Amino acid sequence: MGKSGSNNRKSPQAPGSPRAWQRMLSGRRLDLLDPSPLDIEIEDIAHGLARVARWNGQTKGEHAFSVAQHSVLVEAVVGQLWPATSAADLLGALLHDAPEYVIGDMISPFKTALGVDYRQFEGRLEAAIRLRFGLTPHMSDETKARVKQADQFSAFYEATRLAGFDIDEALQFFGAPPPGPAPDMTPMSPIDAQALFLRRFETLIAEVDADRGKG
Repeated sequence: MGKSGSNNRKSPQAPGSPRAWQRMLSGRRLDLLDPSPLDIEIEDIAHGLARVARWNGQTKGEHAFSVAQHSVLVEAVVGQLWPATSAADLLGALLHDAPEYVIGDMISPFKTALGVDYRQFEGRLEAAIRLRFGLTPHMSDETKARVKQADQFSAFYEATRLAGFDIDEALQFFGAPPPGPAPDMTPMSPIDAQALFLRRFETLIAEVDADRGKG
């Protein structure tokens, strides 16, 4: 990982135009319209995702179920269902919702209502994040399909255990999860979710680097 620090890159915006960048706690300034991998830090991602609530916060428990905790769950499901998945693809699974550290977790119907411009914005940010950590700009179609399936399974568990969905309703929207015990769905505090996400990232990035060293 690169060290966090102040960002000296000049904004391309014309004087007096609306601000289109966000300052992160690391000191980075991320241009939202043209995001650069150089302005992305994993600490900012973990901090943000641990404070973004899934299901718009409409879940049971003392804490919201965060996108950080969801991301770790999805990556774990990918690894369980496809044990031969490479460390790079597992890292991609962990980072599949990473753009939400900037744009928040919009529910799927709202994303659809916003249309293609939102999807393009999200895609540019996702590509910058993946490049920052040595991945290709986009997942392969196979990996994307697997992550999507794991995401649906995770959503089923979240919906039925935390968000008040009954089983039949969840099956209609998310499909049936694989057989076996449900994972622990206890929502964590933001501090604990942030630490969980960072620990998993550190493990995976070390494995990715080791794999590259063998090549």
